[in-house]
Amino acid sequence: MAALEYTKEGKIAYITINRPEALNALSNEVMHGLRNAMNDFRDDDNLWVAIVSGAGDKAFSAGADIKEFKPDREEVPMRADKIWKPFIAAIQGYCLGGGCELAMSCDIRIAAENAQFGQPEINIGYMAGGGGTIRLPRFVPRAVASEMLLTGNRISAQDALRCGLISRVVPREKLMDTAKEIANTIISRGPLGVRATKEAIIRGYEMDLEEGLALEQELAARIRDSEDFMEGARAFAEKRSPQYKAR
Repeated sequence: MAALEYTKEGKIAYITINRPEALNALSNEVMHGLRNAMNDFRDDDNLWVAIVSGAGDKAFSAGADIKEFKPDREEVPMRADKIWKPFIAAIQGYCLGGGCELAMSCDIRIAAENAQFGQPEINIGYMAGGGGTIRLPRFVPRAVASEMLLTGNRISAQDALRCGLISRVVPREKLMDTAKEIANTIISRGPLGVRATKEAIIRGYEMDLEEGLALEQELAARIRDSEDFMEGARAFAEKRSPQYKAR
């Protein structure tokens, strides 16, 4: 059985960490599979949205596999935020360490009621080294991020919602259905506009206002003459659903 399952259904890619017996810990095999899946998703023109999840009910991912973990190894961070197609993290149970870092690289994070979030690396004398110290203070208030990173303590799904780390909390049995609903909503929008919007959000975050506005105008100009934009405008005028082609 593969440690990571990668499947496709219509325009949705499903990336599932499949080690429930190990709380979906990020083994070398999982990391290798993640990189391959993300590259394929990036390059497959028929795929428009990816949903990342963990198998079973207990964990999205409890983090690095300690049996394989070497603090001096070269880390290869998961960079879903360098692919302009959207990623949705569907999180249940433990979302810790590298698992939390993987979730934070996704664009939209929704969680089941049993989800717990944390960066416990400090508990073994290490530190969050896969983006946790950089991303977490950007997504939640600095005091909250500092407490999580410096104590290794976890927060609940409801606390994660209150501080803005996730956008929704849903019952466990509705988690994947909710992720699919969000994915299908995004798919119904113009894909070029979706990808340009993601790029503007991520790149613009590091810019001052004037630079960000210039980037936004540059990206808008790029898609202004696209077939998709013209189709979207026609469909709106004709009161019908648009048929986008990502070109």
